[in-house]
Amino acid sequence: MRCVSTVVAVQGGRVLGIVPSAFTVKNLVGKTCGKEIKVATMHERLLRMMEFSDAFIVLPGGFGTLEELF
Repeated sequence: MRCVSTVVAVQGGRVLGIVPSAFTVKNLVGKTCGKEIKVATMHERLLRMMEFSDAFIVLPGGFGTLEELF
């Protein structure tokens, strides 16, 4: 995700990171190269992603990636 978001930002695109607050406490995500919105739950994250997105790119990941896709 970092590589994709960095290229988008460098090419003049907008990058929005929607991060559950539990991940920010443990510093599980790095610095976002665009705007960052912190949300309380994964459910709220999915709602915000649908609200702000025109399309999604799904990259290989774990079970959480599959859960977010479907």
